[in-house]
Amino acid sequence: MAAEPAGGGVRKRRGAAGAVPGGSCGVRVKVRAARAAFASLCPGAGGMTRFALTVVRHGETRLNKEKILQGQGIDEPLSETGFKQAAAAGLFLNNVKFTHIFSSDLVRTKQTVHGILEKSKFCKDMTVKYDSRLRERKYGVAEGWPLSELRAMAKAAGQECPVFTPPGGETLDQVKMRGKDFFEFLCQLILKEAGQNEQFSQEALSDCLESSLAEIFPLGKNCASQFNSDGGAPGLAASVLVVSHGAYMRSLLDYFLTDLKCSFPVTLSRSELTSVSPNTGMSVFIINFEKGEVKPTTQCVCVNLQGHLTGVTKAH
Repeated sequence: MAAEPAGGGVRKRRGAAGAVPGGSCGVRVKVRAARAAFASLCPGAGGMTRFALTVVRHGETRLNKEKILQGQGIDEPLSETGFKQAAAAGLFLNNVKFTHIFSSDLVRTKQTVHGILEKSKFCKDMTVKYDSRLRERKYGVAEGWPLSELRAMAKAAGQECPVFTPPGGETLDQVKMRGKDFFEFLCQLILKEAGQNEQFSQEALSDCLESSLAEIFPLGKNCASQFNSDGGAPGLAASVLVVSHGAYMRSLLDYFLTDLKCSFPVTLSRSELTSVSPNTGMSVFIINFEKGEVKPTTQCVCVNLQGHLTGVTKAH
């Protein structure tokens, strides 16, 4: 994971095991439907830049299993199960061609992104950019404590546990602002690169990025199931992988929902949108920038996808 991503052609995915059930005919039909679904996520033509954002939570640690708060101060490595979860996530994503990879700089996320890339057909040698803005929420004095003690502290303060801030910890608004800062940085990076590459034909790359994602995500649990394709959407300018943490991802979802008015699959309940992702759970978004618009429109493909964990012990 040291070299820059190699160029050249990319092989087409033909239905990896576990990703698209059914025979070869069924696979082709579902893949075509999935590609149409992705294309329909942002109808419109010229002047739009769009990219895919895949956010994955780190694998299980021993302290996850024991329900001990880690935050930023306790840099616990993955457990045996956590490494298996990272490998399972990597197998699920192994045909996805990512153009950018970011991770929190804590050990559990570093090990997870390494486990994912080890299984990749196209991204093994990509450079991972570690960013402290992707770290877990800081829990202050409560780091190293059982979650039950944090709940007791919140109850004594007359607050719900998720909104309670222990001494020395980050408020939810502070975590949300970190997510907003990183997301705005990411958008500017993609827009700048898209502008620089305007003079070159991006059609082959866009088709590759889109089809590699479309063949797996719209078919998973909790994914949007019906779209109206008009065939007028531009291709993806980039496909970004981010590996982060449970509370951070929940705050990022809140930012997308409340600030950016992200549209989510109608099948998702409010509790599903506010729940913490399972270890190596995946959420996928399409980010659309219209020319001249300050804010992007965001559309969710799936939240906390965990089908790849079938047969792997999960921490809750």
